[in-house]
Amino acid sequence: MSVAPMVVVPGWFTIEKSFELDGVSHELTELPAGHKCRRNHGHNYVITLTLSAADLDETGFVTDFGDLRPFREHLQDTYDHRRLNDVVSFHPTAELLAQHLGSWFIGHVEPEIHGRLVSVRVAETSSASATWIRGGQA
Repeated sequence: MSVAPMVVVPGWFTIEKSFELDGVSHELTELPAGHKCRRNHGHNYVITLTLSAADLDETGFVTDFGDLRPFREHLQDTYDHRRLNDVVSFHPTAELLAQHLGSWFIGHVEPEIHGRLVSVRVAETSSASATWIRGGQA
């Protein structure tokens, strides 16, 4: 029995890695009076990064998931069990949080890894999320 050779078709590789943030609260004070999200409320966020690469590193990865540890530590140290209004300088919607986290990742983690950040998804619940896509491409 012979082993079939691997057929290489050009394309991109992507990976996704999710991180949980528990007990994060915020209030969206720019919403109209009476809107339920204007009041302080909380979420157990799931933050999902998508990274891509045209080729794999020497170990066969887009990025070793372990190399994303600085991002996980940043999330835990800065946002976990916190009130977002106290730790960010913007209106803390899921959309703007996704953009903010993407910018932080690009500046602090991406220079040290093989893959490139494509998007950040911030899920407030299993059925409600916002995604920031790098470069504004949909």
